[in-house]
Amino acid sequence: MYKNPYTGKFIAFEGLDGAGSTTQAGKLTVYLKEQLKKVHLTKEPTNNLIGGLIRGQLTKEWRTGPECLQLLFTADRAHHLEKEVIPLLKQDITVITDRYFFSSVAFGSLGIEDRDWLRKINDRFILPDITFLLHVSPQVCLQRIKTNRFHLELFEEEEHIAKIWRTYDELAQEFENVHVINGERPAEMVFADILKIVNASL
Repeated sequence: MYKNPYTGKFIAFEGLDGAGSTTQAGKLTVYLKEQLKKVHLTKEPTNNLIGGLIRGQLTKEWRTGPECLQLLFTADRAHHLEKEVIPLLKQDITVITDRYFFSSVAFGSLGIEDRDWLRKINDRFILPDITFLLHVSPQVCLQRIKTNRFHLELFEEEEHIAKIWRTYDELAQEFENVHVINGERPAEMVFADILKIVNASL
């Protein structure tokens, strides 16, 4: 993976399902727009064709092997970057994504032991300028999921969540510009910490 060479900033939010990445990505987008910054909010999996296939697998509407699923994630990311993210970064627009590379590797580690392969298939993609990893315990994540949804998705089964977090934590130590944020506090307190980092970087 390579550093972002474009004028726009690329910010990723990562974490377990239920950690609050969608909430915090949305709050940051609203804040930057209020500051008259050029900003675009996106997510992975995308709403494009490949992203739809991925969501069908996650909700158990159809099933394939873990390698095939990870290649779908990679194909979705390649299309996402080429058609949406990079053109905006070139225009000096800040792009905020709800999930990115860390999530692929962390969730992919459940079915694939070869983490080098997981990283290699992402080698040609850009790294975010800032990655926020929201730290919320598996127990709290499950409570939040069960409160807000009627079903658990493929990667939300309790025995898997602790392993996924360990992979996230290991990745956070391997890469630069990763900020681990305590996500178990009220959303406004979490956002206050995020805002300090963003203001210092932008």
